[in-house]
Amino acid sequence: MPQTITTGYKALVDAAKARIEELSPADAIKLLGRDDVVLVDIRDPREQDRDGKVPGTFSCTRGMLEFWIDPASPYYKPTFGEDKKFVFFCAGGLRSALAAKTAQDMGLKPVAHVIGGFGAWKKAGGPTEGGQPSKPKT
Repeated sequence: MPQTITTGYKALVDAAKARIEELSPADAIKLLGRDDVVLVDIRDPREQDRDGKVPGTFSCTRGMLEFWIDPASPYYKPTFGEDKKFVFFCAGGLRSALAAKTAQDMGLKPVAHVIGGFGAWKKAGGPTEGGQPSKPKT
């Protein structure tokens, strides 16, 4: 018998967005380089290599988030112990909404996420570095 999914990803993302702060890409761009803010890129390293990065951000894959936030974890990262605002982003704004809610539920504060993620950041003119050139379509 197949699995029956009772709560889909859209419902989870919508529930997360209802409980977290959402920042427009333009507002997030203004936070880059501030001493009291950590921009957290939760994309996979392969996405970052392919699409580029936001300079000066802290990289934490979505799969390690809970382990890096918790000081009791052997994988704890001191960056998450700093008294700063943590602004999460992913490629399109779905994973980062879930990540921000999870971080908030764990007690990290203040947190926010970037609406539209890295794609929206680039469209808004935010600085980026690296990435692979697009291959021409054949």
